[in-house]
Amino acid sequence: MAKLYFRYGAMNSGKTTALIQVAHNYRERGMETILVKPVIDSKGQDRIVSRLDIEKNVDIVANSSDNLSTILTREKEKREKLHCILVDEAQFLTSEQVTQLFEFAVLVDIPVICYGLRTDFLLNGFEGSKQLLLLAHSIEELKTICQCGRKALANARKINGQFVFSGDQVAIDGEASVEYEPLCAQCYYKHRNS
Repeated sequence: MAKLYFRYGAMNSGKTTALIQVAHNYRERGMETILVKPVIDSKGQDRIVSRLDIEKNVDIVANSSDNLSTILTREKEKREKLHCILVDEAQFLTSEQVTQLFEFAVLVDIPVICYGLRTDFLLNGFEGSKQLLLLAHSIEELKTICQCGRKALANARKINGQFVFSGDQVAIDGEASVEYEPLCAQCYYKHRNS
């Protein structure tokens, strides 16, 4: 039986780079993949973009109203052999879409590997991430380090170079002077309480 995987980590932990590497590994062996990303991730439009300046076109840019199980089943019918579904920025999926990916993996027997953040800049969970933590057969943390050298787990938001701790849950990195910095819990609270 195929599984639903959730590989999460703080910003700059290599999630997108890892996804591109997995896609390359499958394709190098003559195996087909489908790459998916939510439309809310406007960075790169129809491409996924790694911080290492590696890019890859996606096959499906999903709207929040899209039924991913139905779309992927249709895509599978168009291909001779499909081996894996790869999803970038999975935190932006709806809980229903995560359930649809779980259903697809189990019933169609094709693995689905989702990459994304676990929490936002206020340490609140994203809808898609919460459902992935509940349903994924396998959960793996991709690690990165804080400015102090400890393991980072928070995604601190900066606007014009200054840490901010209020605003909408979604603000895309690189747009409107928004950037994110991975921080350990100690540094996160040091900046938040200063």
